[in-house]
Amino acid sequence: MNPTNSPIHEPPAGCAAEQAAEPENDVRSQVWSLVTTLFPRGDLVERRREQRYPFPYLVHLTPVGDDGISPEGETGVVGGKHLSERGLGVYHPQPLPHRRMIVSLQTGSGAWLGFLIDLNWCRFTKQGWYESGGRFLQSVLSPVDSNE
Repeated sequence: MNPTNSPIHEPPAGCAAEQAAEPENDVRSQVWSLVTTLFPRGDLVERRREQRYPFPYLVHLTPVGDDGISPEGETGVVGGKHLSERGLGVYHPQPLPHRRMIVSLQTGSGAWLGFLIDLNWCRFTKQGWYESGGRFLQSVLSPVDSNE
């Protein structure tokens, strides 16, 4: 106990720390309101066969040539959304001009993994961005330089 005989983790009444807790509680309450709106509880029917994992990392997309597998054209960067064993979802500011591309994902060690992907859906969001996703068709060499 401290000299005022109150526990150390509880500030005395009227203490500035107690007044500071009110804005913190307001922030926490508003954040939870947002989270419960974005991720409602309940028995949602899951139409996906595989588990999705959040993937908030930059993703490189490279168009492929007429042969459907060779990199051809400029590589662009988009934001990752979700990753599964069979596919990927991404965010991007403009429509993607190609359906079949090579997606390059950087590993924790800095190496690049490449996958041929068929981007088979696209949706415009309320915020002016797009969401797209598709299935991995096969592993390929990433055209992204390992030194980036």
